[in-house]
Amino acid sequence: MESTVPVDVGFIGLGVMGFPMAGHLAAAGHRVAVFNRTASVAQRWSGEHQGRVAATPADAADGAAIVFMCVGADDDVRAVTYGDDGALAAMVEGSVLVDHTTASADMARELATACSEQGIGFVDAPVSGGEAGAQNGVLTVMCGGAAEHFERARPVMDSYARAVTLIGPAGAGQLTKMVNQICIAGLVQALSEGLEFGRRAGLDLDAVLDTISQGAAGSWQMSNRGTTMAADEFDFGFAVDWMRKDLGIVLSEAQRNGAPLPVTALVDQFYKRIQELGGGRWDTSSLIALLRPLESR
Repeated sequence: MESTVPVDVGFIGLGVMGFPMAGHLAAAGHRVAVFNRTASVAQRWSGEHQGRVAATPADAADGAAIVFMCVGADDDVRAVTYGDDGALAAMVEGSVLVDHTTASADMARELATACSEQGIGFVDAPVSGGEAGAQNGVLTVMCGGAAEHFERARPVMDSYARAVTLIGPAGAGQLTKMVNQICIAGLVQALSEGLEFGRRAGLDLDAVLDTISQGAAGSWQMSNRGTTMAADEFDFGFAVDWMRKDLGIVLSEAQRNGAPLPVTALVDQFYKRIQELGGGRWDTSSLIALLRPLESR
């Protein structure tokens, strides 16, 4: 299957990520049927893109060679997958279910088993790159599943990604996303501390960022969020509420595999404090707000 060959696809979940992802599929020429729990969002999507609005997840999956999901968490995945109205009720042998939700590795393995029993392929495929990455079609997709299922879905996923990689068997994609979130959590806290140190030292933060971003301290977070963090602007990217959901998954998995995550656990509590300040919808770079004097918040 080549990405230039149109295929019938279903897309379930039109949130800040799923909405543009489904749009890229339509723009690439694929025949898209969309489902969203809030029907008005699906109607808005169909007004902006070429595609069909489905009444249920099963309706979106009906006749689809590949069905994509991008919902909230494990329970949301189950709600749109199982039952008479769930995607699996309409999927046929030989089709592939791709879950872009950031969920648990156990959820991925559960779905892989359920799909296998029906002769359906499954790929767990959480993404990184945030809302901007979804809108610009440059997401990083980390996948778990069988190679044959991955290869059927990969050219279609290329519609909204710059990197689509098979890491290992079912669950490996979700575990890789956990590694991703662990790394981001520690990095954002360090960047917050560095910027606040520089501010209190009286440095020109624009000059500091321009200089150190070209050296060993440079990162995507620094290049894309450093300036806005310094300006206390937190209306970009991935929300704190979602990061805490992800870190909860990470910490639960770490309890099982014994991985020590002292910094991640601490940063999770910092994000909890951001929520208590009313910043649950701020982006994850808002950690710096906890380091500022109360009167400046």
